[in-house]
Amino acid sequence: MQCPSCHANVADNAKFCQQCGYGLSRPCPTCGHANSAQSNFCAQCGGAIGASPAGKVAKPEHRALQPASAPETSPAERRQLTIMFCDMVGSTALATGLDVEDLREVITAYHTTVALTVSKFGGFVAKFMGDGVLVYFGYPHAHENDAEQAVRAALALLDAVARLRQKVRIGIATGLVVIEELLGSGATPEQAVVGETPNLAARLQGLAEPNSIVIDSQTHTQIGGLFEYDDLGDVELKGFARSVRAWSVLAASAIESRFDAMHQSGTASLVGREEEFDLLLRRWQQAKRGEGRAVLVIGEAG
Repeated sequence: MQCPSCHANVADNAKFCQQCGYGLSRPCPTCGHANSAQSNFCAQCGGAIGASPAGKVAKPEHRALQPASAPETSPAERRQLTIMFCDMVGSTALATGLDVEDLREVITAYHTTVALTVSKFGGFVAKFMGDGVLVYFGYPHAHENDAEQAVRAALALLDAVARLRQKVRIGIATGLVVIEELLGSGATPEQAVVGETPNLAARLQGLAEPNSIVIDSQTHTQIGGLFEYDDLGDVELKGFARSVRAWSVLAASAIESRFDAMHQSGTASLVGREEEFDLLLRRWQQAKRGEGRAVLVIGEAG
């Protein structure tokens, strides 16, 4: 073979060039395996081999194994969630009347049904707590209609669990929480989410009748006329210093237009926007005449 440095002919098993002294063997810095001078990666372990300067032989570096670093956790995040708490009715009676293996099959079927149903509406199952299930809407991905999806998931749950010949109580609340990464943090969902919203959802669940859904005022505000309700008025809940307005969701509304359902009280009139409104009308007239136009409207959310 030829020396990569001076191109002199050298023996195949030579470790140094007899003309210039260039190192023809490149030990792997990880495992020490001898590789040819042209090797960029070790033939033994696949590790990268650094280039050797002319006349020098790369010496293997023996590095102590470092312990794996702890997985990075996402910082705590302030965000709005809609939280559902679903509880199976009569689980205590089932526990006393069924063999433990039969009870396990019932609870497993119930958990599976809840998980599959809420996932269709973007729900994230945070934890199974015996016969209770804690579900987040708006985590890990937020959507503008998380509250609506939570209520639709709850209505679907009533039907799905009924097919198991069981009944549930469901409470839904919406509000600001501080949430940390659940997976890999070693924290339980209750520790990872801080705020009164999870507690409110649990209390509303306790207020619900079998096979019914109770929501708080903030959820009601966000879903508007999309559903039919029974106004429960102001209710006193354990652990809450003030009364809470609650509604029982009966069914989906017959209103076809989502816009109409969200603006049953009428839309607000434009104030101080005469010039902008005239511009929109002029552009609309131009578009109707076949002259393509584009308008960008920017404003505060809501």
